[in-house]
Amino acid sequence: MVHWGFIGCGSVTEKKSGPAFSKVERSDVVAVMRRDVGKAKDYAERHGIGKWYGNAQDLINDPQVNAVYVATPPGSHAEYAIAAMKAGKPVYVEKPMAASYSECLQINRVSEETGIPCFVAYYRRTLPYFLRVKQLIDEGVMGNISTAHIHFAIPPYATDYDRNHLPWRVQKEIAGAGYFYDLASHQFDLLDYLFGEITHVQGFTTNVGKLYAVEDTVTAVFRFQSGILGSGNWCFVAPEDTRTDRIDLVGTKGKLSFSTFDFSPILLETSEGIQEFREENPENIQYYLIQSIINFLNGRGDLPVSTGTTAIRASYIMDRILGKI
Repeated sequence: MVHWGFIGCGSVTEKKSGPAFSKVERSDVVAVMRRDVGKAKDYAERHGIGKWYGNAQDLINDPQVNAVYVATPPGSHAEYAIAAMKAGKPVYVEKPMAASYSECLQINRVSEETGIPCFVAYYRRTLPYFLRVKQLIDEGVMGNISTAHIHFAIPPYATDYDRNHLPWRVQKEIAGAGYFYDLASHQFDLLDYLFGEITHVQGFTTNVGKLYAVEDTVTAVFRFQSGILGSGNWCFVAPEDTRTDRIDLVGTKGKLSFSTFDFSPILLETSEGIQEFREENPENIQYYLIQSIINFLNGRGDLPVSTGTTAIRASYIMDRILGKI
């Protein structure tokens, strides 16, 4: 039986992840922690959880907790994940894995030294929508894939204009960088899942809107070990009526287009015409990955598809694009 403790119980745990830990067989949530202990208590009472803490170490030291979910902003992922593993407790860490590639290395080093597993919330690897994309690629319906192109553009969030209360996602010391770090992490991990490791990458960044200190516009080119070439463009200061969320895969026999976040219909274009594919997400979008982790920890399943070993590669690519390494 896996008894979870949550370090951080903010919005991501309300529906995306939190309920899944109690829905999976042989798993429950026994404690939560938040620095604002009043909010921790509120979350615990609303979700039927018996204990709450205002200090992470108290939760980690709780003898009833035997696995830890780190659901804080990236700036504290390494600290909490390492503390949990040193206490002998497996960890499930929100994405991106940490605020920098170097911190990811530290997490993986401790995991290797202690023999305690670390998993990362790149749950798109388990969603039917992206499994369909992988199936189409593996079936060869597009022939040999030559290029992968990421197109992403959204307008600023309303909170981006409040210089006195900027979102944590654009505060480098908390998030590691800006929205690129938060959102592109999913895209690079997904491409890693579909095509394998990216071995060469170059990127450029700028700040067009001057709403905050970190980058708001990014472009990159990259090459997979397999030889597939890729490119990406990200803009977080697009016009109000603009939203682009698309990945295009071009092959010798066709083109496949799909989204990362909107889950718009998957479109396959070949000489036979256009085919459309739709897939449903689970109610709690992280459910399938969490289920695989719990089954593994209970000795009832294979190693999950998203671990510290796979997740670190997305952080490496992003840090190279941002010039952090």
